[in-house]
Parts: sequence; C-alpha cells; structure tokens
Amino acid sequence: MATKISVTSTAFTEGQSIPRKYTCDGDNVNPPLTIENVPAETKSLVLIVDDPDAPGGTWDHWVVWDIPAVTEILENSVPGTQGMNDSERQRYSGPCPPSGTHRYFFKVYALDTLLGLDPSSTKRDVEEAMKGHILAQGQLIGTYSRE
Repeated sequence: MATKISVTSTAFTEGQSIPRKYTCDGDNVNPPLTIENVPAETKSLVLIVDDPDAPGGTWDHWVVWDIPAVTEILENSVPGTQGMNDSERQRYSGPCPPSGTHRYFFKVYALDTLLGLDPSSTKRDVEEAMKGHILAQGQLIGTYSRE
C-alpha cells in the first residue's frame, strides 16, 4: 500500500473554491502546490489535474510526469514533461465548468522510476506506465463555478 503524500496550496484549501486567476475566467495558470511526505527513494513525481464532474465524464486538465522529487510546484510553471489534456493541448488548462460547481482533483504520485513517455501521451498512458511504480500518492480537491 502506497503511503500518503500531503498536497496543499497557498491559493486555496481542501474543498474550497479555486481563485479565478487559476481558471479560464482569469489568467489560466496553474496554482502553486506544496508537496510533503515524499518518500526518500522517489525518482519522479506525476501530477494529474482532472474534473470528475464534467458532463461527458472525467475531464483531464493537466497531465505532467518526470517531475523531480520536489516539495513545491510553483505558480505558472512547467515542472516536468507535459502530456495531452482533454483540450488536446500540452499545458495546464484551468477550471472552466459549463454549469454548476465542479470539483478539481490535483493528484500527485511519487514513483520509483522515470516514465520517459512521449509528450503526446495522455492520462491513460501515464496511469498505465505508473502501474507497479507508485510509492506514495496524495491529492488536493478544489471547486469552481463560473459567475
């Protein structure tokens, strides 16, 4: 069983609203994240941001792998190799729900390996490549609704 990583942000707290700056209604940049309890033997981190409340099923907003074993991901940064999100872009795509309030999961995984995947890879490719390599994981959930 993987141990638990603590994922927090100075921009919002667990279950609270994500500030407009980090959404399609603002600057559309990634929020800063603090990552704690990363195992010493970690070779890389994976960050997946998705919205399970999207009308057509879970929407992938950001897929990043081969992130060094850091304790923070800075605002408006590219911490590792970015894969394809559901907007068919290789970048952060902030919350932009069509209606109602959606939940956004910022999921961090500590791996015992580098994935070395092609940047055209999707969340599904990354999740498949991570199997058997997850040392620890954690998440931060924020919400957003458009005005």
